[in-house]
Amino acid sequence: MTTMEQRRNQNAVQQQDDEEIQHGPFPVEQLQAAGIASVDVKKLRDAGLCTVEGVAYTARKDLLQIKGISDAKVDKIVEAASKLVPLGFTSATQLHAQRQEIIQITSGSRELDKVLEGGIETGSITELYGEFRSGKTQLCHTLCVTCQLPMDQGGGEGKAMYIDAEGTFRPQRLLQIADRFGLNGADVLENVAYARAYNTDHQSRLLLEAASMMVETRFALMIVDSATALYRTDFSGRGELSARQMHLAKFLRSLQKLADEFGVAVVITNQVVAQVDGSAVFAGPQFKPIGGNIMAHATTTRLAMRKGRGEERICKVISSPCLPEAEARFQVTTEGVTDCKD
Repeated sequence: MTTMEQRRNQNAVQQQDDEEIQHGPFPVEQLQAAGIASVDVKKLRDAGLCTVEGVAYTARKDLLQIKGISDAKVDKIVEAASKLVPLGFTSATQLHAQRQEIIQITSGSRELDKVLEGGIETGSITELYGEFRSGKTQLCHTLCVTCQLPMDQGGGEGKAMYIDAEGTFRPQRLLQIADRFGLNGADVLENVAYARAYNTDHQSRLLLEAASMMVETRFALMIVDSATALYRTDFSGRGELSARQMHLAKFLRSLQKLADEFGVAVVITNQVVAQVDGSAVFAGPQFKPIGGNIMAHATTTRLAMRKGRGEERICKVISSPCLPEAEARFQVTTEGVTDCKD
């Protein structure tokens, strides 16, 4: 009897341990327990696959490209990863319960949050597009601060990561916004990991570094400002259009993988191009986001931003799986994105 009780207790402790481990992604080292050699695990980590989820979500042909990993090893790794990460069907009830727990990060404006039904959603990609001075970068700066707030204040209780392709990141803006929310300026700056991207390949490589950092600490937000700026200069003309779109598609896929693996909110900004056709003569130039259908399909929520009167800006929900088309007015002040003062 005592032996049975001991076994029950051990099983209960084991279940508790398993439940504790289940929160957040599994580090790739857990594959060693499933019989994968530590040398192979190191090769996976060096290739930028820092979690078991990352391995499970990667296509077989991509795993075969990792130097020193043979066909037989790939089969063994995929089998081990699929045992730890559920990749099959689940009921809509279960998914609904999971979606109820999704964290929304406040934008700093109540009216904008209302249109977004709580704020910027974690675990998916939100795209902000608009012409210059429409408030894209200012909203990104505000989110870098609000993601550090406690959850009951609309925050994500995590760090922020900022990939800057345009050279428009300004730490002093974060200090001004931190004062508004009553946060310690030095701590806010310390909790933002910043990297300047110099070309499209470098921009993609930074995501590998981002994944290894996200395994170590909790990040709530990932910003790429702007995701497309470097593509406009690195690829030119119709001759390179196919290569550009393929490169962009892979970059956006890597961002979606980060959102899936670590549950971070991914926010990317996008530039626009003026449509100069017959209608422009009557209605003025019409702006459309660059990146084409690849960009449109890769992002979960698309927000169009435009200038209003004075410091007023208007944000419109263009496409989203669950938000209706709607507009919100907000203001850009020294304290970041705020509600309009009528």
